[in-house]
Amino acid sequence: MKKVLIVTGPGGDAQGWGNMKVTETVCQTLNDRGKSAEIAYVESLDDFLRAIESKPCDIVWSALYCLSRREDIIGISGEADWVADILDERGIPYVGPSSLAMKQLIQKYETHRIMREHGVEVPEHHLVDIGGEIPEVGFPAFVKPNCESRSIGISDESVVHSRPELVARVRFLHDKLEEAALIEEYLPGKEYTVLMLGNGRLQEILPGLVTVDPSHFGKYAILRTDLRGVGLTKISIPAEKAEEAADLCRRATDALNCLDHVRVDMRVGADGRLRVIEINGIPGLKPFKSWSPQIYSLYHPSGKGHLEEYKDMLHLIVDSALERYGLREESAAGPGAAGGA
Repeated sequence: MKKVLIVTGPGGDAQGWGNMKVTETVCQTLNDRGKSAEIAYVESLDDFLRAIESKPCDIVWSALYCLSRREDIIGISGEADWVADILDERGIPYVGPSSLAMKQLIQKYETHRIMREHGVEVPEHHLVDIGGEIPEVGFPAFVKPNCESRSIGISDESVVHSRPELVARVRFLHDKLEEAALIEEYLPGKEYTVLMLGNGRLQEILPGLVTVDPSHFGKYAILRTDLRGVGLTKISIPAEKAEEAADLCRRATDALNCLDHVRVDMRVGADGRLRVIEINGIPGLKPFKSWSPQIYSLYHPSGKGHLEEYKDMLHLIVDSALERYGLREESAAGPGAAGGA
């Protein structure tokens, strides 16, 4: 029986898959299918070190990029204690991308830079550090925080049509979130999200189209934070652009060396082509509401209901990570073992 230590803390919702209720569901789901999982709630580096020393395990699955007492935003500082760094130093296996990849994924400008170097389509973009000079850009433009998730800092005011609006929005993010602003070309088309699960023979690439009832939007069809994780966004199997989305996801995740479970968000530009806007290194795991479970259920309907599909997905993620480390039990077999889509 493989032991899984699930790590979360005050920042579990802002940084990762959800709050303590979601984390407890993840833990119970793993225990229901023959693994031995327990939760370590950590608020500091000392808490985390005590947890990994006192709770021996085969693998760690963390809802945190880094240790933080903040519950509202990720707010990564230059002195952050990165969970994967600490696990690497101690040779402890973990679910998800490497520490280097996690740092690249949470910094959207860095993600864009690497993808562009590898020929992956991304929006035109500029980074403006606090106190930095704001460049000349084309309009309309889209302004968002460089290091947040869950649409934090995004509203109708994120779409700007003039330099005064641009300056005001950049300054707002600098003052409100105390972090750099990312300016992108505005992509007016539909939003897609593609789930990447597993590695090698277990890997699956599953495209989804994101839709929201238009009555929930304001001036623009953009996904504000109040629309995320509450069941208002719906995912369907795309009737068009599925192959383009899957190919873009595959190239993007290869460029960033993504592992086990990430989600690639993309939108259609004015030219009708998809561009990657973000790769989420710790996607949400709320049953039925988060996008990963929704997409997985579309491609793997079990006939036993969404909860069984949710269990299948979580065990595929952990089993694939265990296999990377040579730790997977031969008897472990999931519905995703046959290969990708």
